[in-house]
Amino acid sequence: MTIAADDLLSLLSAIPLAALGGAIFVRGVVGVAQWLRLPEMLVATTLAAFATSSPEMAVSSLAAVGGKPGIGLGDALGSNVVNLGLILGLALMFGPLASRVDHFRRDFMLALVVPILTLCLALDGVLSRLDGMLLLALFALWLALVARQAMAHRRDGPPPADDAPVHATRPWLFVLGGMAALILAGQLFVAGASGIALELGVRPYVVGATLVAMGTSMPELVTVLLSRLRGHDDVGLGTVLGSNLFNGLAIVGTAATIHPIRTPFGELGVAVAFGVISLLLVVSRTGTVPRHRGVFLLAAYGGFVWLTATETLQR
Repeated sequence: MTIAADDLLSLLSAIPLAALGGAIFVRGVVGVAQWLRLPEMLVATTLAAFATSSPEMAVSSLAAVGGKPGIGLGDALGSNVVNLGLILGLALMFGPLASRVDHFRRDFMLALVVPILTLCLALDGVLSRLDGMLLLALFALWLALVARQAMAHRRDGPPPADDAPVHATRPWLFVLGGMAALILAGQLFVAGASGIALELGVRPYVVGATLVAMGTSMPELVTVLLSRLRGHDDVGLGTVLGSNLFNGLAIVGTAATIHPIRTPFGELGVAVAFGVISLLLVVSRTGTVPRHRGVFLLAAYGGFVWLTATETLQR
């Protein structure tokens, strides 16, 4: 069986484009944080996370409008496992990761509760429009808490640093330009990898839960790895946590509100279980996630892919 040249070209062109976009995007996020006089962690959890999750929102919303909201649910939950297992696992291969619990305790607890809540809401076999609206309400509450934290920090925080940008134009241009390149790279990756996988006979659900989820998570992958290499661990960890909350609350909530989602318990349970396990592996009371946990995170991601494929083949 031959592989289409267009699919291979799309896959290969996504890599340098993602590297360029990620470098620009990380620089923009750090600049915006300095200009707003906010911690990098807070800006990453909101601005960076929302931006990097925009591919998942596009996939989920279009799928729900088209009457196939399950694709969006699989993409969102699969992306959460990619974020934690694959992306943070790879990031830890470069060394220990600074993880100060006091900086993200609220977001960590919410990221732990949301998938379990989703599983409970789906026990009747469907995520209804009412369930979707509940998730969106929780998302709005979280945004209100973040806004309150940001205002308190600006009021009580330290004065601007000498190297803080006076004008926001350049940092915001970096954010927008870098994000555009990352989104395009993700779309190219999804198109190329999905085309190749389907030509090789891989089932559509497996493609969606693995390759599509990996492609739509490419912005997070590049952002986290580059932020690590440049010494901005808070940007990487904040982006992953915020992205998971955005996926689990805003994206799943929007998809379910547009169209109720049938939720086979086996498929949903696998994604939720591995998402929770991966999140717990990131917790550290010492303020640093040791390097060896990256191996466990990558193993968890591998187990998720294997069980997802196995569950699908048995159906």
